Amino acid sequence: MIKRAVRAGNITIGGGSAISVQSMTNTDTADINSTIKQLNALKNAGCDIARIAVRDAVDVEACKTYIDKFDMPLVADIQFDYRLAVACADIGFAKVRFNPGNTSSSGVRELVAACKANGCPVRIGINGGSLEKDIKAKYGGITADGLAESAIRTIRLLERESFSDIVISVKASDVRLTVDAYTKLDKLCGYPLHLGITESGAGQDAIVKSAAGIGSLLLDGIGDTIRVSLTGDPVREVEVGRSILHAVGLDKNYVEVVSCPTCARCFYDLESLVTRCRAITENVRKPLKIAIMGCVVNGPGEASDADVGIAGGKDKAVLFRKGSVIRTMPVKEAEETFLKLVEELIVE
Repeated sequence: MIKRAVRAGNITIGGGSAISVQSMTNTDTADINSTIKQLNALKNAGCDIARIAVRDAVDVEACKTYIDKFDMPLVADIQFDYRLAVACADIGFAKVRFNPGNTSSSGVRELVAACKANGCPVRIGINGGSLEKDIKAKYGGITADGLAESAIRTIRLLERESFSDIVISVKASDVRLTVDAYTKLDKLCGYPLHLGITESGAGQDAIVKSAAGIGSLLLDGIGDTIRVSLTGDPVREVEVGRSILHAVGLDKNYVEVVSCPTCARCFYDLESLVTRCRAITENVRKPLKIAIMGCVVNGPGEASDADVGIAGGKDKAVLFRKGSVIRTMPVKEAEETFLKLVEELIVE
């Protein structure tokens, strides 16, 4: 289902627009130099929207600098005090996020008035760890139904104030629970969905959890913007987010390097060649497919749609384009010729 389009700065969320990738700073918000440095790093990594935790009036003041300096949409992350959300809307944040489990509903009218006046959308950020007590009691704990109900209840609260510039998230650290919650919510409302697995952890396990949850939802046509939550450098979140979009076919503006897992028929250093090729193509934003295959038995056929490829043998290797062999050469010579062909493709 195509969701309502919500504009956050120069990015449209929903409405059939491209899936945007988000991240969040982890510097001290009041530390202007460190936060600017990190925001620049996020932007250079391909971050579309960046979120900043706003804890107090000192943070609000510092955020005026960031808003003036960046055209990348900035989102204020608010917990507990709705008055901070009002202040953030007033100084020009592209969006504010508030958590109904941690924020009183008493200030909703004032928040909505500020957001209306400033053209500032709201993300309703439901988290399993801060789900409202009455909903937890109703369902006997944190459940997909409970997360979805919390979201719908808060949507109705904003709609009663005639406000509809809304984005929603229903995150938990459990992959199945999160996927079930988003699947239910997708059927219940027409607002764009912000996907993520919260508190997923660090390292490979966290990346796999995020890819499994976010990727499965995107493959089902659910989701309009994503944030991969990883402990550590937020730049890594953007890199993983982009990789997820590549893997599910929602961002084709990159160089895909495919390679076989190798077996006893592989007689050359395929892994080293893959590493060299990826170094050349890592930051190229161009829809290309490059194949590095272990042998000539099935290599060209298995990668018949590759723009250029190589398949190694014991003494010789073949170079191919779109599945057709164009040259046969000694392995070492073929490797260097192959890399030159890749470089030529990049600049064409």
